[in-house]
Amino acid sequence: MSWLIRVGGVGIIVAVFGIFFFVLMEILPLFGTASVEADGERNSGWTGAGVLGVDEWAERPFFFDGRSMHFMDWASGKESTEAIALPEGAVVSCWSFEAGRQWITVGTADGRVGSVQVKYQPTFSGEKRTITSTVSVGEFTPMGLPGVKVEKVADGHAESAQLLAILQHDPAGKPHVFVRCIRVKRGLMGGGKPAVSGEFDLAQQVGGEVSHLLAGASADSLLVVKKDGSVDYFFFENGASMELRQTFQPFAGKADAMIASAGFVFGGGSVVVSSIDGEQQVWSLYNQTVEKQGKTFQQRLFGKTKDLPKMDEAGELFAASRRNKVVMAAAGDFVTLRHTTSESVRWQGHVPFDVANMVMDGKSEHLFFLDGQGGLHRYSYEDPHPEAGWKAFFGKIWYEGASEPSYTWQSTGGTDDFEPKLSLVPLIIGSLKGTLYALVFAVPIALLAAIYSANFLPGKIRNVVKPTMEIMASLPSVVLGFLAGLWLAPLIEQKVPSVLLAILVLPLGTLLLGWAYTKLPVTLRCRVPHGLEFLLLVVPLAILVSAAWAMGPVIESWFFVVKDPGTGKAIADFRMWWPEATGTPYDQRNSLVVGFMMGFAVIPIVFTITDDALSNVPPQLRAASLALGATRWQMVRTVVLPVASAGIFSALMIGFGRAVGETMIVVMATGNTPVMDWNIFSGMRTLSANIAVELPEAPVHSTHYRALFLGAMVLFALTFVLNTVAEILRFRLRERFKLV
Repeated sequence: MSWLIRVGGVGIIVAVFGIFFFVLMEILPLFGTASVEADGERNSGWTGAGVLGVDEWAERPFFFDGRSMHFMDWASGKESTEAIALPEGAVVSCWSFEAGRQWITVGTADGRVGSVQVKYQPTFSGEKRTITSTVSVGEFTPMGLPGVKVEKVADGHAESAQLLAILQHDPAGKPHVFVRCIRVKRGLMGGGKPAVSGEFDLAQQVGGEVSHLLAGASADSLLVVKKDGSVDYFFFENGASMELRQTFQPFAGKADAMIASAGFVFGGGSVVVSSIDGEQQVWSLYNQTVEKQGKTFQQRLFGKTKDLPKMDEAGELFAASRRNKVVMAAAGDFVTLRHTTSESVRWQGHVPFDVANMVMDGKSEHLFFLDGQGGLHRYSYEDPHPEAGWKAFFGKIWYEGASEPSYTWQSTGGTDDFEPKLSLVPLIIGSLKGTLYALVFAVPIALLAAIYSANFLPGKIRNVVKPTMEIMASLPSVVLGFLAGLWLAPLIEQKVPSVLLAILVLPLGTLLLGWAYTKLPVTLRCRVPHGLEFLLLVVPLAILVSAAWAMGPVIESWFFVVKDPGTGKAIADFRMWWPEATGTPYDQRNSLVVGFMMGFAVIPIVFTITDDALSNVPPQLRAASLALGATRWQMVRTVVLPVASAGIFSALMIGFGRAVGETMIVVMATGNTPVMDWNIFSGMRTLSANIAVELPEAPVHSTHYRALFLGAMVLFALTFVLNTVAEILRFRLRERFKLV
């Protein structure tokens, strides 16, 4: 039997370390960096200015030089060229490229604007895939000053809208930024035809030479960047005009504020600007307080949210991923890839050539670089978890659309450009919050009940009470969660003042009745059988609690009165009073409900272990203290509790472990919202509940999947550290009383 016990103990240790190792292997990839490796080179002969693009499979890159579209089959290295059917006399003078749709918007030397789009179509023959490409040329229409060269063009597309912007100079050399808004009016029978909804000249609002035009992805806004980089102009379409909403300076106070490149991050909610001295910033749209004409209101404006690490070079070339928030910048032979949410450098280094053009494929698995001699280079790019990192999991992040940095957990969204928010801090706070309120409710009841049971209760009654408490521990937590969510939460919601008053009256009433009992004549008290004194308290306490419950609505009508926002009448409602008085929310499924129900799950464990620890105190010590004249309570306070303190402390730590790891009760009895407060009338989301809810839906080996394993590791580390500290304290308590 001894050998069997040893083998079992070693097996448990091995199993625990095996689980730890498995979880560790799942989370280690989260803290890695990107891998970039050369994957081949082709001599294309594509030189000069142009647009470099590639299909999402990285098999058929193209180059548009303003006259022809050049394609290359990467596997064979064969090239093909297709002439672009431009209007007669049209010469392409500038272009912009939307990599997501392979859409090239071009401006001509005679003042026209058109489009060229590349479409890819895969075909399969068995396991072999063949990529075919087609080129479509859109209509070229005059825009801005007739017959004047278009120097820059920007194009923003939305589902039913388009915004075109061009830069021209009049004969006097004055810059003009022309904007054309195109909208599709939808009717009851479906979509209509695109129509121009407005054309605007922003010459009076834009001063100085323009270096960049950036059209918003929602096709309702335009960013105009000056050549000296001093001011960015943010225009927003407002009915019949383009409203100048904001001017801002990206590198205010810097020695050299000239902007080398600028571009939108995937989704269009943030823009990355790079200065010629290597500084790089992220400016995002979020609600800000604006005062105009004596009125104060909220408006979405750009604000600097991040300073990315300084680059070795100016970052003159810019490209954004079409899959996540990674951006790529390059200058000369220097290339860097950064994730704008976590502010981390995923990879950077020098390549053996000067980069003239670059693009990232749609799956963010390959990078294509074109050098000045026409060499086309393909690099494999592997970065499965760019949004991960220590700061992403445990630091404050300024997310797109947020007015300030925050700790946020929101792992999924409804759009492809969703920005995962994976901070574990709200989940850690939620775990501690639920545990705190459960222990506040359970520990006093369990400890006092165990003390009374082990030292004051008659043996016959104790033999019934203790097994009953132990049976309570076998109640399934899912049943307790079900009762908490569907019965207890609605009950407490309607009777909060009654519940709070009953919680206050019960201990005070017990103390008051106990004090009154001590004032009774000794002749009367001696008639009460030893250990059955509590029977005298049952009926008075029941009356007191019932009276407190009945007084709840009266107290509510006295102290918790608010005005109904609909009618303006005064009503007594604690649920409305609490948010108005404290500024914190009131939720039906809140921490009070969790504390009650999870407390019932913790009470049996703490009670049983504490009762055993108290019962194991040698009876000789009890008898000696009583023989010396101590009362029963003095005997418990001065002898029993110190001797049993190590066991009591162990009971508390085991109760803590039971509460912090509870899953089903907090899943069913809270709103499961990852909030960062200690409000007893709001819910929470715990680490364990988060794992239970989200793990079945998380794609295997995704960042979300591994982040859930990281949450499990944090939970394990939390309980391990606390249990280790508890064991050290328990050992010291045991050593202190070992001679007794």
